[in-house]
Amino acid sequence: MTREQRAHVILAPLKVWAGLLVLLGLTFGYAYLPHGPIKAEASLGIAAAKALLIAIFFMQLRKAAWLVRLAAMAGVVWVSFLYMIALADYLTR
Repeated sequence: MTREQRAHVILAPLKVWAGLLVLLGLTFGYAYLPHGPIKAEASLGIAAAKALLIAIFFMQLRKAAWLVRLAAMAGVVWVSFLYMIALADYLTR
């Protein structure tokens, strides 16, 4: 393993970890702001960014085979379908 490869192996997870900590700080700070018109959307956007970082780097979906990527996308589609059903049930009551 060359020196550049070792630096990438060490620095890449540290950069992702730092990014997750920044997003955690944003979540923590945003929780104490007064309720605004886009508070829920901003919180969901921050959560989506965290999930995307974890999926791409720690689950290694960037380098995964097409079948693994397809399974990950099927999971995302299924969860979004379940959320839509739950929202429809909530809105009709």
